[in-house]
Amino acid sequence: MKLKHTIKFAMLLFVTGCFLTSNSVEAQNRKKKKDKNQTEAAVAPEKKSKEKTIKDLTKSSKKIEGLFTMYQDTITGSLQLLISEDQIGKEYIHFSQVADGVLDAGRINRGSYRGSKVFKIKKYFDKIEFVTQNTSFYFDPESPLAKSKDANISLGNMASLKIEAHDKKDGLYLVKADDLFLKETLLQIKPPSRPGTPPTAFKLGSLDKGKTKVNEIKNYPNNTNVKVEYVYSSPSVLNGGSNAVSDGRNVSIKVLHDLIEIPDNNYKIRLDDPRVGYFTTQVEDQTSTSSTPYRDLVHRWNLEKKNPELAISEPVEPITWWIENSTPMEWRETIKEGVLQWNEAFEKAGFKNAMVVKIQPDDADWDAGDIRYNVLRWTSSPRPPFGGYGPSFVNPKTGQILGADIMLEFVHFTNRVFYDKVYELATAEEPYEYNDFNEKDNFYCSLGHLMHDDIMFANAVASATGTSDMEMERVKRESMLALIMHEVGHTLGLNHNMKASYLYSPEQLADPEFIKGKCLTASVMDYATLNITRDRSKQGQYDDVAVGPYDIWAIQFGYMPFKTQEERENLLKQSTKPELIFGNDADDMRSPGKAIDPRVMTNDQSNDAIRYSIDRIELSNDLMKTVKDKFIKDDESYQELRRVYYLLSGQKAGAANVISRYIGGVYVDRAMAGQEGAQQPYTPVSLADQKRAMSALNKYVFAPDAFDAPNDLYNYLAMQRRGFGFFRGPEDPKIHNQVLNYQKNVLNHILHPNTLQRITDSELYGNKYTLSSFMTDLNNSIFKTDIYGNVNTFRQNLQLEYTNMLIGMLTGKQSGNYTNNAKSMALYNLKAIRNMANPSGDVSSIAHKHHLRTLIDNAMKEIK
Repeated sequence: MKLKHTIKFAMLLFVTGCFLTSNSVEAQNRKKKKDKNQTEAAVAPEKKSKEKTIKDLTKSSKKIEGLFTMYQDTITGSLQLLISEDQIGKEYIHFSQVADGVLDAGRINRGSYRGSKVFKIKKYFDKIEFVTQNTSFYFDPESPLAKSKDANISLGNMASLKIEAHDKKDGLYLVKADDLFLKETLLQIKPPSRPGTPPTAFKLGSLDKGKTKVNEIKNYPNNTNVKVEYVYSSPSVLNGGSNAVSDGRNVSIKVLHDLIEIPDNNYKIRLDDPRVGYFTTQVEDQTSTSSTPYRDLVHRWNLEKKNPELAISEPVEPITWWIENSTPMEWRETIKEGVLQWNEAFEKAGFKNAMVVKIQPDDADWDAGDIRYNVLRWTSSPRPPFGGYGPSFVNPKTGQILGADIMLEFVHFTNRVFYDKVYELATAEEPYEYNDFNEKDNFYCSLGHLMHDDIMFANAVASATGTSDMEMERVKRESMLALIMHEVGHTLGLNHNMKASYLYSPEQLADPEFIKGKCLTASVMDYATLNITRDRSKQGQYDDVAVGPYDIWAIQFGYMPFKTQEERENLLKQSTKPELIFGNDADDMRSPGKAIDPRVMTNDQSNDAIRYSIDRIELSNDLMKTVKDKFIKDDESYQELRRVYYLLSGQKAGAANVISRYIGGVYVDRAMAGQEGAQQPYTPVSLADQKRAMSALNKYVFAPDAFDAPNDLYNYLAMQRRGFGFFRGPEDPKIHNQVLNYQKNVLNHILHPNTLQRITDSELYGNKYTLSSFMTDLNNSIFKTDIYGNVNTFRQNLQLEYTNMLIGMLTGKQSGNYTNNAKSMALYNLKAIRNMANPSGDVSSIAHKHHLRTLIDNAMKEIK
């Protein structure tokens, strides 16, 4: 037993000794290794990890050289951008346009210009920054104030990108560019949410970074072009959009981004003048003591004479237009003619062949999105946003136009109503129109919409009166010529001149020999209605076939190389000539209550727009009598008849809107003080013309028979069935709604707070049609004829609507916008209606009058 324990103890000692020996040996080895490492470290410096070069970071990328050399990874598609040291501190222009979009999300359509801005490239330690510059202010460099030119002005740091690699030898910096192009860094694309937008409205989802991608990169010495497809995704949507949207949950918008080198040339800025209408970049002189410290830059091309000593010389570089190869063959010559018509104006400014037109070859290696080419483009959109659209983009620092396009829609030549909604066209509560100016969208022209309606009307007149097909081709050709000249005018820098139609008399416009070969107004930049005569034997030219006298004068102002300031002023002093009359969108009265001068209006014509509009209404009434016989064809549906019925009714409503603007209207003269031929700035419309307008509204808008049509016509106003097109509601024509909305359009203007305020204010400076006289005439017009007998259903609608509007002036949400004397007249008229509305007539009329009295009695209680 003892021996056994002794053996165990010996074995334990042996194992322990071995373990200790092993640990000792291992410890000694570790010490030797450590000593060796320390010795080696003392001898050799520590190795650093090698910095990656531009070549290392771009080895799997395709190099695309140009203004800003880019690298695109051939595996992932990610972008990298080279910035050279000589680009740091320099300014460039960012310009963007929509390559393809969806109208459901707003005016995001092919060719839509999104504006241009100046940005500067800066280096901040290990970052490259892209900073938007402010171009709204000017400081005289000779003024000490120029030292504080940056005070309280915010610049926009769009992006701050980490420098990934630096080539000191070649002076190059490499940055990742995905965040610059694949996010809304350079441009806000998704429209902001607006208060009051219905929850069921179409909305874009969130920007999907995983789906957004670069479609194309084109690089040139003076500009870098990147086309990006932005995808907006949402897991579920309430409104999937129109048929143009394949999947409302995933919507693509393609945008062209152009980074442009600022031109280094002899361009001379030209400052704006309020007597002529150019697009401008607004600049305020912060060192001026003037009450109008404006230094607004006119937008124009850089035209220079080859031979400056000659009165008329060809330009060094003409304005060259390319007709896109998608343009129908039969319209190419007309389009070319429309562009070249402007050469007449340029010759008066001293330039021969300033405009040149070429055809894009079918095998061209460039497309219309290339900003180096000015292109007349052609589309046939499912929901056409315009008939024609002519934007340009500029250098914001100088106003120099750098490029332009014109978009044309095929719908212009069809009987297809815009948006395919004939009924909505006929019953809209506001006039069928588009807001033309939007700072973010640059410029948006809707002449094509209005012209399209007029062409359909001319077509209806022609069909009803047996006009030849050749005559209809003439209408199309003249209207296309006018549209091209108008849109080209925009690309030359001209904005609208809605007052230009106030030139010729109705008699002159009905004289074919007098108007032959002319612009029918003072300017092709107006929105004048087509010249369609009631007496078909007097029909001459329908639309403009040449630029107008205002256009020639305006091009002289914008492009003539003035030798002295006096030469410029002498030209501008001609603005008081009748043919140089001017008023743009800021002055026009198409929207109820907007602006004050009735001559600045769309879809009017002649220097007696009241008479011309009455003639248009009577022409429509004439056609309405026979429309059923003329537009029903065997083996066809009644869709064509329905379209023409609403078209004729719409023409009457549009003419009524023109007439209504003369009530409370004030003519505006923008001539300078002391200028020869100048009138006082504000002159109220004469009593005779205001009374004439009121009489016309009484007869053609408010009278019991104002919208009469053959009763059996209504039985045939049927839409052609298409699938489940009637699923949303009953298909029957809403005749009373349609008529009431036309009448409301007029009432919305003549009872607008601005109109009533202006009637009272203008009594102080010459208005003889007092508020009390106007309100009494209006009351009588709507009630006096039939209040003591039977009241038809159209008049019942009108009388109730008008009564509710008077009550709203006293108790409604907008009552605070009305002047006290307007409220007094509203109360006075309500009491007059209460006294007139004694129950009489048939049962329907008695019920109606009880209704009126109850509304008024309840309102009176609320007022007390």
